[in-house]
Amino acid sequence: MAELPVAPTMEARPARYRWLMAIGRQRELSLVAIMFVLGAGVSLIAPQFLSVSNFSQVATLAAIVAVAAVGEAIVIITRGIDLSVEAMIGLVAYSVARTLELQVLDPIGAIAMGLAIGLLLGMVNGFIVTVLKVPAIVATLGTLSIFRGIDYVIAGADQVPLAGLPEGFTDWARADVLGIPVFVLVTIVVVAIGMVLLRSTRFGRQVYAVGSNPEAAAILGIPSRLVVFVAFSACGLLAGLAGIMWVMEFGTINGTAATGTTLAVVAAVVVGGVNTLGGTGTLAGAAIGALFLGFIANALILVGLSQFWLQAIYGLVILVAIAGDQVIRRSVQRANTRSGAR
Repeated sequence: MAELPVAPTMEARPARYRWLMAIGRQRELSLVAIMFVLGAGVSLIAPQFLSVSNFSQVATLAAIVAVAAVGEAIVIITRGIDLSVEAMIGLVAYSVARTLELQVLDPIGAIAMGLAIGLLLGMVNGFIVTVLKVPAIVATLGTLSIFRGIDYVIAGADQVPLAGLPEGFTDWARADVLGIPVFVLVTIVVVAIGMVLLRSTRFGRQVYAVGSNPEAAAILGIPSRLVVFVAFSACGLLAGLAGIMWVMEFGTINGTAATGTTLAVVAAVVVGGVNTLGGTGTLAGAAIGALFLGFIANALILVGLSQFWLQAIYGLVILVAIAGDQVIRRSVQRANTRSGAR
């Protein structure tokens, strides 16, 4: 009887493919290494780049994008995408700020309201994608305009000034615990909870299964539509949290808050190693990707380059990360095919 072909082991693969796989699986470590190199280079021109105060400021700003990126990563792992994330952040930010200015709710109540609004908006996206079966990119492109339009209607030409917020509400953006910014701690908690849910629960395994192979997931009886719906809902919830953090960080809020943030969020997710084809990636990688892009933005400022370069860099980062993933994937597939044929 002929023997069945055995999948090649890691040791059986050529060395060049082993290191390609290692890079693909350890994107987080690669980003950390690049940040160290970037820091050393920029510090030669701007020594304050590596100062504790600058690092704290960059990490605090990056934390807002990182929280939203964690939600976006969950959606992308399921082979979806949410382009409305900036509109959800903006709508929550203005709603919370206006509520506090009018003293309709106390800060705790306003924060709870913001999270509820974010969750509701995420559920709307999930409903359109899973029940109405509209492709995610089309659905969320539409809700991006709808949510932003609602924000404009509510805000009009008005804005909520910093003086209109309760005293001490924005202090959290500059507070720290044992020298670690509170926003960074919030991000760490969000990432830790998300990773436990994705790695150690049945739902988490279903998220990766749906993203890896939707047809196989359906055969196994996995409720794919429910999984995708929950993923979009989680993205909305975390966008709501990011919106609350936005108010604390910037204070003055109008109807254009968070405009352009979607590109930064998606770039953070992709550069952090979450594959746009779904099924692979980590939430920690998405958060580190946000920090990486935050350092790039800060470096541009310190070396005196225009911030207009930042949008181009975000786009370039997305293209390079996706192209790199495709090269690694095809190289590994060829290595598997050649090794299996021997």
